[in-house]
Amino acid sequence: MINLLFAGNCKVFDGILSCAISIFKRTSTKEPFNFYILTMDVHHIREDYTPITNEQIEFLEKVAKTYNPENKVKKIDVTDLYDKEFANSPNEQCYCSPYTLLRLFADLIPEIPEKILYLDADLLFARDITLLYSIDISDYEYAAAPDHYGKIILFWQKKFINAGVILFNIAKCKKTGLFSKSRGLIKTRKLTFADESAIIRSTTMQKKISQRFNDQKFLYKGTVIRHFSKRLFYTPYPHTENIKQWNYAKMLAKFKYTCFEDIITEFIYYRESLARGKNPF
Repeated sequence: MINLLFAGNCKVFDGILSCAISIFKRTSTKEPFNFYILTMDVHHIREDYTPITNEQIEFLEKVAKTYNPENKVKKIDVTDLYDKEFANSPNEQCYCSPYTLLRLFADLIPEIPEKILYLDADLLFARDITLLYSIDISDYEYAAAPDHYGKIILFWQKKFINAGVILFNIAKCKKTGLFSKSRGLIKTRKLTFADESAIIRSTTMQKKISQRFNDQKFLYKGTVIRHFSKRLFYTPYPHTENIKQWNYAKMLAKFKYTCFEDIITEFIYYRESLARGKNPF
């Protein structure tokens, strides 16, 4: 069983769906997948901060079962946990969204298994997921790759990683208190990168893995995951752009990636079917 963890509101569903399709299409394993999707309702913070819907979850599970009938998708609403732990915290209005904080509840949710791969929604797999999932982390809290920009700007911070792809050893995290320490920081201190900073500062045993498991800038021959996070461009003048894989026309125009065409074609088919209320199964 391969266990995957996502978190977000209803608007990141396109990212989760396209990422899931990339996993199915680039992975040859016969093992079933368990998707755990954390969500919550905090529309009082922002109007579109509403949960992923049951309809979206059911649709994603139907897509998953076309690849393997044993694949499962489970929605976990953590609104009550969030209200108890993080409501009105110094990081509630962080640089990203409060949904990035939800992974810090992993030790409090009984359904979460001992080994699980956390993934941001804005990424695509270029190669087999087992290359990452099979990494031995029995002696570590987690495995993660360096942050592309952080390793340059914050080179002296040896623990600095990009938190968009983390292979967690939940049992070890519970033993060391990684998540509880992280939550304590979120509740009491304003952090530059919110949950990412909290995880790094609370880390006791970390396994650094190759950048190819979380490439945030380029797509190489050996890239396993291409992460479409905000990126710095130098031409025609220095600026940042946040180009996501579900905006395929823009992604193709900017990066000229054709290797994901089969993934995006299927994603668009399913997205339009859902939008029009048609049954594609």
